[in-house]
Amino acid sequence: MSIFELMNLIKNTFILIWRLWLYIWSISTIILFFPILVVVISKESWYPIFYKIAHYWAKATLFVMGFSPKIASEEKTNPNKSYIFSPNHTSMIDVFLILAITKNPFVFIGKKELVNIPIFGYLYKRTCILVDREDEKSRSLAFIEAQKRLKKGLSICIFPEGKVPDDESIILDEFRSGAFRLAIEFQIPIVPHTFYDCKKRFSYTFFSGSPGPLRVKVHEHLQTEGLTLADKNFLKNKTYHIIYEDLITDLAKVQLLRVEK
Repeated sequence: MSIFELMNLIKNTFILIWRLWLYIWSISTIILFFPILVVVISKESWYPIFYKIAHYWAKATLFVMGFSPKIASEEKTNPNKSYIFSPNHTSMIDVFLILAITKNPFVFIGKKELVNIPIFGYLYKRTCILVDREDEKSRSLAFIEAQKRLKKGLSICIFPEGKVPDDESIILDEFRSGAFRLAIEFQIPIVPHTFYDCKKRFSYTFFSGSPGPLRVKVHEHLQTEGLTLADKNFLKNKTYHIIYEDLITDLAKVQLLRVEK
């Protein structure tokens, strides 16, 4: 074995241990606090308590993985208002990041398949809005459930791409319309988020990633007062271009720095 192969083996071993640590930490802490979590999800009115626990758990998870969120906010959220939070989606740590940086209690709209994960699936089913994005009936039921949560004063988090793109060369995948329909119907703001570093830090390519900063831009809120459902595509496209142009600009800066080095 050459020195290069040995160094690569050592590097991959450390990455493997580090990545497994995320699963070990997440599972062990969920098991540890499971009795408390079962109690706080037993009543819908106690959801804000569950959310506060999830918020601090996500912050702790990022910390133990060596991630440090760096947030630039163009506009602050009002703790007494509801919003539709709309980040780009590139990694499983996107979920931890949005939970860690957002104080307004929100409910995820997420894919139905995750209910099959032992223990986590039990909590997921009772705290998130589940959707099979390929099933029209499931999408309709998820939309109705989201309406109920918004009426109770909660916010909603939707990754508008619907999934992490299979092709890693895709900077930002096509947006679905659900988030923008909800925002217009309830006349509440869309809050676009740009996550710059999640793919680099913890992509779905297993032997990759590293601890480090996770930069986030919380964009100016897109108001929906006076908009109708006829404006849904306009709002969707506006949100898409805000995030896309921000990602393209950041990518150009990174490439320029590499050339200069």
